[in-house]
Amino acid sequence: MRTLALSLVSHTNVGKTTLARTLLRRDVGTVYDQAHVTDVSEAWPLLETPDARLLLWDTPGFGDTARLLRRLRNEGNPLGWFLHTVWDKVTDRPLWCSQEAVRNIRQDADVVLYLVNAAEDPRDAAYVPLELELLGWLERPVLLLLNQTGPAGDTEELEAAWRAAVAGHPHVRDVLSLDAFTRCWVQEAALLEKVGPLLADADRPLLDGLVAAWNDRNLMAYEACADALGAQLTETAADRVPLPSALASKAEKQAAMKELAERLERRTAALMDALLDAHGLEGQVASEVREHIDDFVLPAGSPLEGGRGALWGGLLGGAATGVGAELLAGGLGFGSGVVVGAALGALGGAGLAKGFEFVLGFGKEPAVRWNETFVRQLAHQGLLRYLAVAQFGRGRGDVHDDALREGGGAAWRALVDQALDDRGAALTRALEQGGDDAAPAAEWVREVLRDVLAARYPEARALLGDAGGALSAPEGAGD
Repeated sequence: MRTLALSLVSHTNVGKTTLARTLLRRDVGTVYDQAHVTDVSEAWPLLETPDARLLLWDTPGFGDTARLLRRLRNEGNPLGWFLHTVWDKVTDRPLWCSQEAVRNIRQDADVVLYLVNAAEDPRDAAYVPLELELLGWLERPVLLLLNQTGPAGDTEELEAAWRAAVAGHPHVRDVLSLDAFTRCWVQEAALLEKVGPLLADADRPLLDGLVAAWNDRNLMAYEACADALGAQLTETAADRVPLPSALASKAEKQAAMKELAERLERRTAALMDALLDAHGLEGQVASEVREHIDDFVLPAGSPLEGGRGALWGGLLGGAATGVGAELLAGGLGFGSGVVVGAALGALGGAGLAKGFEFVLGFGKEPAVRWNETFVRQLAHQGLLRYLAVAQFGRGRGDVHDDALREGGGAAWRALVDQALDDRGAALTRALEQGGDDAAPAAEWVREVLRDVLAARYPEARALLGDAGGALSAPEGAGD
């Protein structure tokens, strides 16, 4: 079996290990906001097929590159060997760590992934020319990755600026925006496709097979999430709680509404489980995504701003009236924001009460159900939950309180708003035609997500199929 190796390198504390964790889908290495956290090179299997294996090396960060260049020029003589293996390891650990990164590239790398901080002007980052000189000396093809591009950065402009900055370094073969903190899974296919031309001719067919396997795995997760969201919408739209008669009392209606809402809460919790499982998120990371996801899903200034306590205070202080307020006062809990956003996000403080509808079912049996407006809003929130997990939730390690709020939630909401304006009637038809069958709703979810992802990431169109270009990214939506 042929092994292909990618060495992930950068200046110290730029985000290598965070990106490695996301690509590998497991918590490797250590992430802290300090220099030289990674002090040895470690290889991790990124993907494997019967014919080939793709390894990702996480390496120590470069530090004093000028001094490192001088030292490495003496590496071939006995003094250089002694200084590296004995003296530097004891007396100058950062320099020794940087030499380990270089040794890894020379001995193991087929392609170098060089991560830089896109927030810096390449003309002002004094260490970049030295590190590029060092990488040129190592004679390996380099793909430059732009990290920390920010939520509203113009990536085309950024990439053009960095291409101009590295124009004098022919070993840098391409530039790609791939933020370690706020990128989406569809961008990973673009990363591997850009690696292909940098390999030796004999290795490119092997990478093609690896790329196909990588895409298949990601598409399986995408399909599973669409199925889960389709099932939640179908079951919610069809859900009914019978009433004893058309003249049911307020208490009987309240009990029916509570049962309906509790079912929705369990269904939405199951949806979150499916989204997290499909993306390999568990333990503390999954808990933090659950805790902070409403910062992404809900618009600023919604009734949920300020947390659960403020929500309850607003509802019970007059924002909701009648049976909706009585229902909440009666002790119906929503559980860590799982259903709160879906139920109330765009319907205002009385959203829960507005979502219920009293109907006469088959055989004139009275019942309580969710109305069409509520189900459509539930779809809106469900789509945003998927996008939050697929983009921001996939970053391994700590989830910062402001990561979702400041990471482009407004841009995603605008795209989902437009998609629902365009396809809202189609959702109603899919739910009516499907009955208890979730397949039509799941297909609707796929069509909407193709539109939304392709509007934000044009590379998603080839991966997910051409959705007709129905949407365009709002200004400032680039990553």
